[in-house]
Amino acid sequence: MVTWSEVRSRLPQVNPVILDWVVAAALFAQMAAAIAHTPPVHGERPADLGAYLLSVGLTVPFSFHRRFPMAAIATNLSCLLAYGLLQFAAFPGLSLFVLLFGIALHTDRVRALIALAAALIVLPVVLLAQPSGVVTTSTWTSVLLAAAVAWLTGENWRNRRARWSAMEARTARLEQEREERARQAVTEERLRIARELHDIVAHSMSVIAVQSGVGHHVIDTDVDAARRALAAIETTSREALTEMRRLLGVLRQDEEQADKLAPAPRLADVYGILEQLRDSGLDVTMEIEGGDRELSPAVDLCAYRIIQEALTNVIKHGGRAAHVTVACREREVDIEVTDEGSGHMAPVGGPSPSSVNAGAGHGLVGMRERVALFGGAFSAGRRPGGGFRVSAQLPYGGPQG
Repeated sequence: MVTWSEVRSRLPQVNPVILDWVVAAALFAQMAAAIAHTPPVHGERPADLGAYLLSVGLTVPFSFHRRFPMAAIATNLSCLLAYGLLQFAAFPGLSLFVLLFGIALHTDRVRALIALAAALIVLPVVLLAQPSGVVTTSTWTSVLLAAAVAWLTGENWRNRRARWSAMEARTARLEQEREERARQAVTEERLRIARELHDIVAHSMSVIAVQSGVGHHVIDTDVDAARRALAAIETTSREALTEMRRLLGVLRQDEEQADKLAPAPRLADVYGILEQLRDSGLDVTMEIEGGDRELSPAVDLCAYRIIQEALTNVIKHGGRAAHVTVACREREVDIEVTDEGSGHMAPVGGPSPSSVNAGAGHGLVGMRERVALFGGAFSAGRRPGGGFRVSAQLPYGGPQG
């Protein structure tokens, strides 16, 4: 559909004041020619200087009808009434009809109706003032009908222009809302990617840091333990690279190609994390209730990431033991990760908790954001008897949008 702005852009851009003066000049030229070439009949008064002066008063008001519509119609009707009462030849109705059209187009409906009403009062007076035999029934019909048609045409154009403007405003508003939704979607996607990268890197680097510290500490006294630490570092780093490639692949590929990549981690994959952490020296146990319940992929991934990050924090803060409880209830998944919070996992000569704890703080924020997406509940804090506790409830409904 062609909009009003497109119509205006295709038309030559002319100053409205100049355009109005051009129309007024054309109306005066037309009326002057009619006066000069129309001989008086049936007792009409011959044209003289007064007729031309009244012609100026009839046509010039169009030049200022946009700014002063009531003054324009009053001037025109006054000159029309004088012209008719003086019974000059050549009926000057065209200037009034064009003025009614312009007022209806460029002003509000109230003033346009006032102008039409005033014209319908003056026109019959002017027609009745003409000499006998000049005005016929067809003259009455054509004059009054022309006034009504001119006003209705201007009113129709004004309404259409208003509708076009409203549609343009609505289109602009919808476009702005679409751009805002797009920006919001980009922001949310960036946060999701940041959470995924943090969960992958933080967990893997924590394990690598602890295992490298163990290997460095025992390399001279226990070669087998050092070899196991290096093997754990190799396995952890490879798994981290695999997950990062999967995440980057999803970002770079379209949906069809992304489906061919390695699947996202699930709650069942937590056992692999537990084995890594046990190799690192963490005494970690896990208990699952209702594990046969089918979870949505989003809930499955979220539960995996929360447990991964909570156990990573245990390593960062030097805990020796942790316990994971997962309860798949009727409407939600309850997750709880607790640790005793005593001692340092890294042996003497290994990395200190402060060095392993680099970047701490983002983990809890990321877990809280993940749970908030599902409309669930999250809490984290120290336990009264010592240690730390992370708790999350994930409804099965999926992320809230």
